[in-house]
Amino acid sequence: MPAVTRRAVLVLCAAGVLSACTATGPAPGVATTPAQLSTATITAAINGVRQANGRPPLAYNTRLETAARSQAQLMARKDRLSHDLGVTLRQRVTTAGYDGAVGENVAGGQRTLEQAIQGWLDSPAHRETLLSTKFTEFGLAAAAVAPGRKSRYGVYWAFIAGGDFAAWR
Repeated sequence: MPAVTRRAVLVLCAAGVLSACTATGPAPGVATTPAQLSTATITAAINGVRQANGRPPLAYNTRLETAARSQAQLMARKDRLSHDLGVTLRQRVTTAGYDGAVGENVAGGQRTLEQAIQGWLDSPAHRETLLSTKFTEFGLAAAAVAPGRKSRYGVYWAFIAGGDFAAWR
């Protein structure tokens, strides 16, 4: 058996420390299905990713959740992934009682919250919305296509981030 040098130990330790600093996605091994979603699990997942990417946490907003749920359910009913299925993002958030600046991420086919988040992180435009420091709050929802109904995606996700219009000036 070869001798382990001090240099080899230092290199391995440094690699271990550095690898802990590079996590930018959801925690490995975590799988939160739509049925397991709660405000606490959603907030922890979103803010965990934001923290891992050096961003401040977002507050959870039930009005944005209402607008996100409306979109997720509409996509599930129509079995179509889209930001606009006859009702715009602005219309949905206004109906939910929210009047700030907003951005939206939608996803389809991911079975867990962590898979949806990873998909958004892998897409530059969605990543920017998820990690933007201009937003201060968010809401998220998932909806499944009715059981027994054929579906292209099965589960739909909507994330809406919001904040003050002044941040965009």
